Amino acid sequence: MIELNNVSHTFTSDEGNKVVALQDVDLQIDDKEIVTIVGPSGCGKSTLLRLVSGLIIPSKGVVKIDGQNVAEPREDMGIVFQAPTLLPWATILDNVVFPLRMMGRLDAAAIERAKVLLNTVGLGDFMLARPNQLSGGMQQRAAICRALVHEPRFLLMDEPFGALDALTREQMSIELLRIWSADQKTIIFVTHSIPEAVLLGDRVVVMSPRPGRIAKLIDIPLARPRDFESEEDPEFRRCCNQIRHLIYNSESASGDLHA
Repeated sequence: MIELNNVSHTFTSDEGNKVVALQDVDLQIDDKEIVTIVGPSGCGKSTLLRLVSGLIIPSKGVVKIDGQNVAEPREDMGIVFQAPTLLPWATILDNVVFPLRMMGRLDAAAIERAKVLLNTVGLGDFMLARPNQLSGGMQQRAAICRALVHEPRFLLMDEPFGALDALTREQMSIELLRIWSADQKTIIFVTHSIPEAVLLGDRVVVMSPRPGRIAKLIDIPLARPRDFESEEDPEFRRCCNQIRHLIYNSESASGDLHA
C-alpha cells in the first residue's frame, strides 16, 4: 500500500550547506499495519514521515501509495504531531471538526462523528471546553480525534506522546491500540521510546544515524490485542533488547552517542 523506493532526501540551509537526512531507503507498508520507527536523534525519522505525507518531495527516489506517486498531501491521511497544536480560541469540538470545515465536508453527520470520537477517548464532557482547560494528555486525545474525524485510511504520528509524562504516555499508547482495534487503519508511528515502538508495532523500523538508512526491520511476534501485560512477555523483552543493541552499536560506530 505504501512504498518508498530508493528514497533519499537532502536539505539545503540558507547558507547553502547540504545535509543528507535520508539515504537509499526502501520500505513497504501493508494495509492496516502499524509500523513504528525508532533511531538516534537526527536520523531522519520525521523526514520519512513528511515524505509519506506529501509535505515534502524526495530528492531521489519515489514514494507511492497504491502505485501512485505521492506529490502533495492527501485527504485520506491524518497527521498527529508531538504538540497538539489546537486552536486556543475554539472549543474542543470545533477543533476536532476543523479539518472537515477546511475540506468543505462539515455537516450534521460529520459533527456527530466528531462527538462519537470524543466520547470514545473520554472527552465527551469536554466538547465545549477550550484547550487551556484540558491537560496535555487530554489535548493530545483531541488532536488524535481531529486526525481521525475525516475517516482517513492512513494515520501518521510523529512522536505524539513525547511531551507527556510517563504515566499519561503509557495510557495514550493503550488508548491508541484500542482505537486501532475498533477501526483498523494503516499507522506509521515515530517514537524515541523502544518499549513504545514494540508495544504498538507489527514491525519496527530501526534507523541508522544520519544519513538515515534502515538498519533493520524487526517483526514483533506479540499477539493482539495488546496491553500492559504484553510487556511481561519474553518476546517483548527480547525485541526491546535487540533494538537497543542495534541503536547503541550504530551510534558507537558513528561516534555519536546520545544520552
